[in-house]
Amino acid sequence: MKNILLTAAILLSGFAATAQDYKTPLTATYLAFDTTMNEQPRLEAANKLKLIAKKFPDVWQANYYAAYAFTNLSYAEKDAAKRDAYLDEAQGYYEDMLAVLDNKENSETHVLAAMMANARMAVKPQQRYQKYGKIFDQHLDAAKADNPDNPRIYYLKGVTKYYTPKMFGGGADAAKPYFEKAETLFANEQTDDVDVIHWGKPQTAYFLGAIRKEEQ
Repeated sequence: MKNILLTAAILLSGFAATAQDYKTPLTATYLAFDTTMNEQPRLEAANKLKLIAKKFPDVWQANYYAAYAFTNLSYAEKDAAKRDAYLDEAQGYYEDMLAVLDNKENSETHVLAAMMANARMAVKPQQRYQKYGKIFDQHLDAAKADNPDNPRIYYLKGVTKYYTPKMFGGGADAAKPYFEKAETLFANEQTDDVDVIHWGKPQTAYFLGAIRKEEQ
């Protein structure tokens, strides 16, 4: 009986170790992507996130970060076809993530979907505003309903306001309250576990810094 229990304990400990194996590479690669604005290192990190998602297909966070990375690459790309191609990749990992979650979305998955919709719209704003602007708003509303204290909701609203012309209700003054709310909520957020989505704090600080500098 003791041998059986010992064997079971060893098997369980081995399973636990295997289940945690994704955390080290995912943490390092996500940080490598999110802490630089240089194009080539970001592309390399995004491709590594893609490999991690393929290696750990049942970890929804692995698919999340792959989708997150390719969405951000789209924003930085100038060629419209390449931007859409990046978003096609992001969409694939987003769908894989939902499959792992049995299509039960949460505040973070809705924020990701909103960001992807905004990125699609940004490729051709005039042609795509009606379709993707609606999708963006729907997902942010769903994210807020699930967790109104998610700072990424207000960060994304701030970004869209910031880049919307003043004549249409946008600009720095309109964006500032959203960034300030995000900043307050980020102060209470856990940032030491890759399983807990926490991107956006440095980006929020960047925009607030730019706005406050303009006000001086």
